[in-house]
Amino acid sequence: MNKCLLLLSAALPSMLIVSPAFADSNIPNLNEVELPSNNAELLTQQSIPIEVQPETQPEEPPQTETTPTDEADINIEAIGEKDTLPQSTPTYVIEKEEIQKQGASSLADVLKKMPGFAINDAGHGADIHTGTYYRGASINQSVFLINGRKINNDVNTYHGGTDLNSIPVESIERVELYSGTASALYGSSAFGGVVNIITKEGYGTPKLTGSVEFGSLSLNNQQASYGGSVGAVRYNFSFERFFIDNRYRVPVGAANRDSQGFLSNADTATSTYFGSLAIDLNQRNSLNLDITKLSSRRGLVYFGFPLQRDRLDHDGFNVGLSWKTRLGNGESSNLTTSIGYNQDYFSTYGPTVFSGREFYRTGVLDTQQITARVDHDWQVTPNNKLRWGLDLKNTDLIGDVLSTNPSRVANNETENRSVFNTALFAVNTFNLNNDFQIDLGLRQSFDAQFGSYFNPSAGLRYALTPRLAVRGSWAGGQRNPGLDQLYVYDTVHGWEPNPDLEPETGSSWTAGVDVSFSDNLTGQFTYFGSSISDRLGIIAGRWENIGLVDTNGLEAALQLKVTPSWSTFLNYTYTDAQIKTGTERGLQLGLIPYSVLQAGVGYQNSGWQANLYVTYNSGARRAFFNRPGERTTDFAPSFVNLDFSGRIPLTSNLGLTVYLENLLGEQYERVNRIYSPGFTFRLGLSSNL
Repeated sequence: MNKCLLLLSAALPSMLIVSPAFADSNIPNLNEVELPSNNAELLTQQSIPIEVQPETQPEEPPQTETTPTDEADINIEAIGEKDTLPQSTPTYVIEKEEIQKQGASSLADVLKKMPGFAINDAGHGADIHTGTYYRGASINQSVFLINGRKINNDVNTYHGGTDLNSIPVESIERVELYSGTASALYGSSAFGGVVNIITKEGYGTPKLTGSVEFGSLSLNNQQASYGGSVGAVRYNFSFERFFIDNRYRVPVGAANRDSQGFLSNADTATSTYFGSLAIDLNQRNSLNLDITKLSSRRGLVYFGFPLQRDRLDHDGFNVGLSWKTRLGNGESSNLTTSIGYNQDYFSTYGPTVFSGREFYRTGVLDTQQITARVDHDWQVTPNNKLRWGLDLKNTDLIGDVLSTNPSRVANNETENRSVFNTALFAVNTFNLNNDFQIDLGLRQSFDAQFGSYFNPSAGLRYALTPRLAVRGSWAGGQRNPGLDQLYVYDTVHGWEPNPDLEPETGSSWTAGVDVSFSDNLTGQFTYFGSSISDRLGIIAGRWENIGLVDTNGLEAALQLKVTPSWSTFLNYTYTDAQIKTGTERGLQLGLIPYSVLQAGVGYQNSGWQANLYVTYNSGARRAFFNRPGERTTDFAPSFVNLDFSGRIPLTSNLGLTVYLENLLGEQYERVNRIYSPGFTFRLGLSSNL
């Protein structure tokens, strides 16, 4: 191991290189890394840089820090983060203003309008069983970060997958989505890309913002945020509370339909507290501390049983401290050192009926993860930029299961397991000339459970003209089984662990074009694919490596700015995720629709806002909960959904917000016997003091 480390560290500077487009990498304020932006005020995401052809820019003096205002552009930028990320695959960024316009109440609401995503577990009655997929990869095949620190602890059973409905939006500054060579920075398991949540910091005069909402199905939501700065100290504190009972009529055959015909046990209550503190020690050094505390209480709706009464308690705690420092004589070398702690406590409990008798079952998964990271962003030469570093991660898991069912008593146990993982990573971008750049990446991992493994990546981008560029990427990956899959019995579903599981291995790739049709119309078109061997799944009630899954798809994003007040967008994703081995050979993976389309048109002027969104979903294969006469090859029907959001200014600091969801009033099947409620509404007040 020591020999591998020495060889890799010696090879990095000579292997990895960067583009002139990155030469203007000044970071005038260490407290934030600014993303490039353009002037188009698009409704959601902007797909490509205004200048498709990279050019070397002279260094500019540090800019003075400005205070964000409510009139800031509201957009999602689908452009490479020029200071840190390669451009061989798109980076999509959604800002806090757009999140507010959408009326998003969770991270799942935010992501479902971004290209590549098929999210079933968002909205009324949704359950975390129903799935989140990015380019055909499941949620646990993606990496989720908060300020660059991993927050999903690779828990798979007891509904412990990253619960996007429990991640608040009040504390979010922006959300970044990237894949390809850039994913090598954060983990070999990122077959499904990387989602990075950047939290808010305070600026300037202290400001209090807040909102309160009430709506259908007993919904109430309160949010508040207070932030500002004093001298070199910046602070922000946020709170969010959300509740909905989700009790509405559902058709015969729906999951969790009670004797009165209502959806049962689908209520959700979350409370979240967030705080951040940043201090500029001097011109070269700054410290950042952020803390998030989550409490989530909900009922579970599992489409495998006609009526499930299990409850899920989820408590989360995340804290991180980072030190940013500027090295050398100029702006060409920046070092970030961070440490973090993340805990997820999942407790599932409830009664079950077996052979006419009622029994009780509980399952607890308590994961604690300590991480450390050193990340060096270095402009080696004007044409050579290297980002490299070291990741350390230790995960502890306590699993405690109990069932009073005599047939399961033998499985009652307490497991205490841990695993340590470390990795060296590097991503470099090299410009052959002003039009052609190549990204090279690598990640060398050392795992206490599965040994050492090497995952390379590569990408390129070639500007044919100033308005047209082609790009492509390839990345190898390995996702290790979670400690729960290896050792902890799932007493809720009756799934047995398997200590002989092999890691999922394979690769993912993209090829695409970036087009600037005009100053007002941009487009991004991406072919994506992946091939993953030894994919994990359940066979005969036990975790197994189920075989090979090949995915191919198309992702398209178009944005048009009609006038300074009017804008529109369209995203379309086609995903063919085909099982290649086993009894379901040739079938589409369950719960993943072939086609998802999102489009919208928006208007804003002098505090007035109006946004109309349309969603098309082709329907996904029903992999579970088959009724008599149904087959596993059956698909849920396709549906079209229409939503409206608006804001009416009452005073300069107070506005009335309106959200009308499912305007067509269709009670469509979201996925696998989980139904929407039809038309719903939300009304609220938002203030900015």
